[in-house]
Amino acid sequence: LTGKGASSMSVAQTTWIAAFQTANPDVTVNYSPDGSGAGREAFTSGAAQFAGSDRALKDDEMGAGKFALCTPESNALNLPVYVSPIAIIYKVDGVTDLKLDADTTAKIFAGKITTWNDPAIAALNPGANLPAATITAVHRSDDSGTTENFTDYLAQAAPSVWTEKAAGIWPDAFPGEAAKGTAGVVSAVETGNNTIGYADESQAGSLGKAQVKVGSEFFGPTAEAAAKLVDNATKVSGRADNDWALKLDRTAEGQYPIALVSYAIVCESYADSSAAALVKSYVGYIASDAGQKAAQAKAGNAPLSADMQAKLKTSIDSIK
Repeated sequence: LTGKGASSMSVAQTTWIAAFQTANPDVTVNYSPDGSGAGREAFTSGAAQFAGSDRALKDDEMGAGKFALCTPESNALNLPVYVSPIAIIYKVDGVTDLKLDADTTAKIFAGKITTWNDPAIAALNPGANLPAATITAVHRSDDSGTTENFTDYLAQAAPSVWTEKAAGIWPDAFPGEAAKGTAGVVSAVETGNNTIGYADESQAGSLGKAQVKVGSEFFGPTAEAAAKLVDNATKVSGRADNDWALKLDRTAEGQYPIALVSYAIVCESYADSSAAALVKSYVGYIASDAGQKAAQAKAGNAPLSADMQAKLKTSIDSIK
């Protein structure tokens, strides 16, 4: 079984593959973490039986007859199997606890708030010893699903400040220091002074992680709070019953709003019945409670709720 796609779930895929092959010693699963775009392209062209993608296929990418390994009448299914909180990471002299709201975060990353003792930050952090130091805001230099999800949060939750649309490439309109990949951003924040950035929570190490205000409450990037983002999402309109492409609501209360949701993209119906059986078995495992918990132990992802697991099981069971 061959999969290709998002590097965000690379550790999770390695974990899933090891467990699945142990239980099914006659099966070999290969997953190449070459990026979401490469995964979608490979699935469409027939180079992979499933893709891992940090977004669902868009409407113009969907349609019967578009996917080489599917039957001619088959569409694709988008199944959210990996949820990872994105932390706002920071290193600020004398600050061990930082609270931010959406507007303040957007102003920091848009270059409109430039010092740590700015009144907007101070108002959210009464009693904190905020230095009169210049903020260095670090963003990704490469095309990134993490950036797309982070900017989607800013665009939804602070639209009067963040006037750009969600995008995988950081907008030229907003300044800051650029670093390549998650490791690059974490390193830049860690080795700099009075820095802030964003990265997969599991890669944040010992850096500070801001609490984010949603409604009247503050939430840290925990697995439980991030998983609620999926439960609060709505299905993209016009999709088949078994397709779970989601429209994320970054402003709903009771959740951590900055998380990356990655999908397994599969056929509704495969031309090769043996491929269908393998995909159903493997993707069924990764979307199960056992699969989600196995990945969490290694990758720090937010396990899907029992309700979402049940919905995905129905969809996976429908694969032919």
